[in-house]
Amino acid sequence: MSEQPTRNAAQLTLVAPRRAKPQRHLADLTMAERRAAVAELGEKPFRADQLSRHYFAKLTASPDQMTDLPGETRERLVSQLMPSLLTPVREITCDDGMTRKTLWKLFDGSLVESVLMRYTDRVTMCVSSQAGCGMNCPFCATGQAGLTRNMSTGEIVEQVVAGARALAAGEVPGGPGRVSNIVFMGMGEPMANYKAVIGAVHRLVDPSPEGLGISARGVTVSTVGLVPAIEKLAGEGLPVTLAVSLHAPDDELRDTLVPINTRWKVAEVLGAAWDYAARTKRRVSIEYALIKDINDQEWRADLLGRLLKGKLAHVNLIPLNPTPGSKWTASRPEDERAFVRRLESHGVAVTVRDTRGREIDGACGQLAAASPQS
Repeated sequence: MSEQPTRNAAQLTLVAPRRAKPQRHLADLTMAERRAAVAELGEKPFRADQLSRHYFAKLTASPDQMTDLPGETRERLVSQLMPSLLTPVREITCDDGMTRKTLWKLFDGSLVESVLMRYTDRVTMCVSSQAGCGMNCPFCATGQAGLTRNMSTGEIVEQVVAGARALAAGEVPGGPGRVSNIVFMGMGEPMANYKAVIGAVHRLVDPSPEGLGISARGVTVSTVGLVPAIEKLAGEGLPVTLAVSLHAPDDELRDTLVPINTRWKVAEVLGAAWDYAARTKRRVSIEYALIKDINDQEWRADLLGRLLKGKLAHVNLIPLNPTPGSKWTASRPEDERAFVRRLESHGVAVTVRDTRGREIDGACGQLAAASPQS
């Protein structure tokens, strides 16, 4: 008989606690807002274009490198519009240095993590959008930590810029490179910090010098199923990939594994996803963490297959990554293979995710932003 998870009674946190905000940063602003901000500081608006080119195109890290700006002007603009938002606390690598997890301290002491993963054909960065998470999924280390606060657009973008600088400088094995893919699958529920995340997506995909110029098709925004936000994203005109963290095809189990399901049921979440696919012509990624004897039964694979059959969707199976104190673990290899076969029998595209970063607690569900003393 399979082991059943117990219902977690802790509350969902959909609205982040009100906290002091980080200093305004260039990355928080549209180009028009940057020009206005520069004018407010007594400078010509074109200085905003120069700053933007340094930050987004040249990945300039030091004011000393901005030689096209007068010294006094440079110092004032950088201090007001390019403050340091992230302080590196610790960096851990694996895969011969090709996977790098960085622990960052924010201005108020909050801790978040990002992960850079270099492959032969791409560089993917997994970024955080909140300090902690309020979704309370019991198998996820981040969810169990609770929500501290939302991150600003600038704080989100700075994670990517830091990775881009490291690649450009050749600090990651494989020679100089660039970030090609972004996944909002780090700490936090991106859709619960909607405004900042959408601002960050624009900074990532807008052409230089307005943004980093990364292809929108290389950006994935994940959600546990905040239906109104999915519907809102569908109207943004941004052809990013939507990833739905489903983890169970039936409401009974999903109510426990993904507590937001008590608000929006499987049918509602998938309905919003199919509307997103229809409006954007982008295939939806269905994320499914395989948990031994919990959600990996063949009948659940069949149920999932029937729900997805004929839809513009792809299933991303994730062998559950271990987290401290959890009694759950990844499915048996034979059960994983059987799950894949059942989905394929329904004509559903499916892959098993690479478990990059597992040994440094940098894989899916493991980010907990533990301090060096913990």
